[in-house]
Amino acid sequence: MKFNYLAVIGVTTATIMSCTPAKKEYASYELYPVRSGSLTEMEYTPVSTKFSLWAPTADEVRLMLFEAGEGGHAYETVPMILGEEGTWTVAVDKDLMGKFYTFNVKVNDKWLGDTPGINAKAVGVNGKRAAIIDMKATDPEGWENDRRPELKSSADIILYEMHHRDFSVDSTSGVKNKGKFLALTEHGTLNPDKLLTGIDHLIELGVTHVHLLPSYDYASVDETKLNDNKYNWGYDPQNYNVPDGSYSTDPYNPSVRIKEFKQMVQALHKAGIRVVLDVVYNHTFNTSESNFERTAPGYFYRQKEDGTFANGSGCGNETASNRPMMRKYMIESVLNWIDEYHIDGFRFDLMGIHDIETMNEIRKAVDKVDPTIYIYGEGWAAEAPKYPADSLAMKANVHEMPGIAAFSDELRDALRGPFNDDHKGAFLAGLPGGEESMKFGIVGAISHPQVNNDSVNYSQAPWALQPTQMISYVSCHDDMCLVDRLKSSIPDITPETLEQLDKLAQTVVFTSQGVPFIYAGEEVMRDKKGVHNSFESPDSINAIDWRRKTTNGDVFMYYKRLIDLRKSHPAFRMGDAELVRKHLEFLPVDGSNLVAFRLKDHANGDSWEDIIVAFNSRNTLAKLSVPEGKYTIVCKDGIIDSRGLGILYGPEVSIPAQSALIIYK
Repeated sequence: MKFNYLAVIGVTTATIMSCTPAKKEYASYELYPVRSGSLTEMEYTPVSTKFSLWAPTADEVRLMLFEAGEGGHAYETVPMILGEEGTWTVAVDKDLMGKFYTFNVKVNDKWLGDTPGINAKAVGVNGKRAAIIDMKATDPEGWENDRRPELKSSADIILYEMHHRDFSVDSTSGVKNKGKFLALTEHGTLNPDKLLTGIDHLIELGVTHVHLLPSYDYASVDETKLNDNKYNWGYDPQNYNVPDGSYSTDPYNPSVRIKEFKQMVQALHKAGIRVVLDVVYNHTFNTSESNFERTAPGYFYRQKEDGTFANGSGCGNETASNRPMMRKYMIESVLNWIDEYHIDGFRFDLMGIHDIETMNEIRKAVDKVDPTIYIYGEGWAAEAPKYPADSLAMKANVHEMPGIAAFSDELRDALRGPFNDDHKGAFLAGLPGGEESMKFGIVGAISHPQVNNDSVNYSQAPWALQPTQMISYVSCHDDMCLVDRLKSSIPDITPETLEQLDKLAQTVVFTSQGVPFIYAGEEVMRDKKGVHNSFESPDSINAIDWRRKTTNGDVFMYYKRLIDLRKSHPAFRMGDAELVRKHLEFLPVDGSNLVAFRLKDHANGDSWEDIIVAFNSRNTLAKLSVPEGKYTIVCKDGIIDSRGLGILYGPEVSIPAQSALIIYK
């Protein structure tokens, strides 16, 4: 039944959709109705725009129409009508292109305040109002022909974690669109010494995936004051399905951020690089004023026994992925980023807050589109979530989530030292005790007969079914970057030793069977001046100084050749647990701070028959017994050359201090 509200509210073209009985009271959140079909909240045509909002406990819902993305008052207020499945709808029969809108929900006689909805696809400056635009018009030229680069196996992935500002904002980057999405579309950018920066640097380095720190619309940076250089990593979700305006060239124009994000993805794809989006569905920036809370109070968050908000994120709230509408929302959001923006992978922040079933449903939905889209996350939470531990997507439960990976803090902390003490070192500092945890990481967190899990830090059992479910890394945006951590844990470290240990650390990462991951700038030995948590430090702390590519050219070349070595030799990326158990054999060593393994019998079809890899963090030469034979050296003394650096003969070889040795038959 349709109503014309001309006589009532003076809106000449408002058409109200189906009218059904008033809202219901629900005994628990589990009994809330689930909206079938898409959660789309705005469907535009030049003749009529339909608005809908899932707000099952609302007394009333109003649609507010605005001329601009900020400032001024609504020029029309349109009542909405409650229909099926707790969804309120209204159609406005006029051309609304270029207008902005919000919803205002009344619950228990209280108006909750304006919200762009939970599912806005375009917004004005600072994301307070949703925008009505033509999404098709945001497609860059040739977008319909954009294809994700080929990926034969997840074992072939090399992840490069990047923050937009860090990567290009420094004057030494040579980039025009500094700190913007468009920075990654500029070819030919150079540092002051004419060395490649920007996207050409990524191509030169050889990474396969760029992992972008949160790039959706987040709340902590005021898009109207970008000249203030306010910085944040972006783990402050506001609108999950819109690119952030601070990385666009015009945050006031809703179409610009969308088009420029797509141009960035398109440029990376043309360069042969896939794009991973860091997604933060586990919490929102604020709670009472969030879009979720202003739409269906309480529903989208977990609560403690006393009714207060649970805080598994450590940020004031934790979302309830286990509730059907939150689960549905997450799945649709991921699929939207794939469909609209051609995203190739997702990194889930504090994945351990989400439930296993939701993560598996996301994997299942993504597989229907493209099973090569990679999904991984942090297998932990900041505090214990309010949900049964055995049902959470924690690292220990990764074996229950085939096709989803998690970061290995076992390998990370075995190399650099514990996450809760920046001053304490581990293997890289020459301290004993981390060798078994390194072995755990080298095999990819799978079951292996030579790994004594009782001696592994954090995990006393393998948690991965396949090695591609483990992310191998030594540092990321969180905590200190590698250079700072080495300086902090080895106070008297010399520049020479710093370089040696930096190379040693990454050699472990890239010769392990997990999926390797590096933090942007590590390849040029970036530092953050010792800042442990730089999430809102200024550019002077976070920006990569691209002159370091000149001064640390030797380190960059080592990383580049290390990546090439992994790409060229499938023994380092078998991607199958049975193959790893069959072909990867740890060699016996005398004493501590020495770990060695053999990749035998043309592992994974490799052209090299036997490969020996050894890591020595002692400050003295180490001896290692190996099978007899003639070996070609490809890595020694901080130099890598697949063509060969010389010849060694078994049954005993020497590994120089604080370095890696790789030899093959």
